[in-house]
Amino acid sequence: MATPLDQIGEPEEEEEMSFLDHLEELRWHLVRSLIAIGLITICALIFNDFIFHELILPPGEPGFWTFEALCKLGQLVSTDSFCVEDLDFTLQSRKPMGQFTIYFTSSFVIGLIVAFPYVAWEIWRFIKPGLHATEKRAARGVVFYTSLLFALGILFGYFLLTPISVFFFAGFQLDASIENQFDILSYVGMILTIVFGSGLLFQLPMAVLFLSNAGIVTPTLLKKYRRHGIVVILVLGAMLTPPDPFSQILVAIPLVTLYEIGVMVSKRVERRKLKKIEA
Repeated sequence: MATPLDQIGEPEEEEEMSFLDHLEELRWHLVRSLIAIGLITICALIFNDFIFHELILPPGEPGFWTFEALCKLGQLVSTDSFCVEDLDFTLQSRKPMGQFTIYFTSSFVIGLIVAFPYVAWEIWRFIKPGLHATEKRAARGVVFYTSLLFALGILFGYFLLTPISVFFFAGFQLDASIENQFDILSYVGMILTIVFGSGLLFQLPMAVLFLSNAGIVTPTLLKKYRRHGIVVILVLGAMLTPPDPFSQILVAIPLVTLYEIGVMVSKRVERRKLKKIEA
């Protein structure tokens, strides 16, 4: 027969076990995510020749899709000024482990990018049981939209920001006697940073969604500090793109649009909270 003292202690023991179970569940979600990233990284290592020659190197070639599209766009208005005939730079490996490092680094980043939707799903599976029924309904499709925004960011970074950055740095010279000989580590590192960074930046509306649900961000706050937010966006854009006005505007337009979408998302969350209070 349980004594009153035993009954008092039971809830604390259950709460501790619940907390430990919670950590155990989180651990398995992380383990499965790492396994997915690892498997895709191994596949990328196996097919690294294709990835390197068909994905990483092409943005630095005049025949890349973006450069051809710009050339055709210019021809529609009877000008060839948008056509890129040559990118004046060469790639070199100046460190003994340069190419070896890029071999593994590029494969790992490919693993992160491809496995991102699955990792987002695992994170959602961990968070979902702690939400109320109304919160679950409001967050329906969160994995799909997170993955969609990430994919759009990857495409934006790869097909727009990357070739523009390569074109800018390949054509920038302090003096005609100085040749542009890019180290392979810096070149590939720039491409991977731009592409993966763009995918993360496009998560802005989803970040606003979760912060609004947590009560940290409100539509009023986002509107009040809109100018500050735009300045931060321009700074982030400057970190990903060359320091020329065209590139800055190019990256600022979608990010400012995403900020405004975030404001609308925050308004929707606030209306849902008000309806819940009134009910």
